[in-house]
Amino acid sequence: MSTVEVRFFAAARAAAKTDQMLLPAGTLNQILATLTANPELARVVPQCSFLVNAVICHDFEAPIAAGSQIDVLPKFAGG
Repeated sequence: MSTVEVRFFAAARAAAKTDQMLLPAGTLNQILATLTANPELARVVPQCSFLVNAVICHDFEAPIAAGSQIDVLPKFAGG
């Protein structure tokens, strides 16, 4: 199966109860749909930004290739 690595940070890590998981490759929307099946992640994911292979991703319909890395980044406070 073609997979992508999803890494979680801060509140997303707490909600996922893990720091990373492997999911089937697809569009970012498809991958996020899988994540938000978890009710705790469903509360956090809408407030997150997403990096695909270290580049911010705004196109949720673009295909994400197998072997890619997705970072799920909640809003951070601080200055």
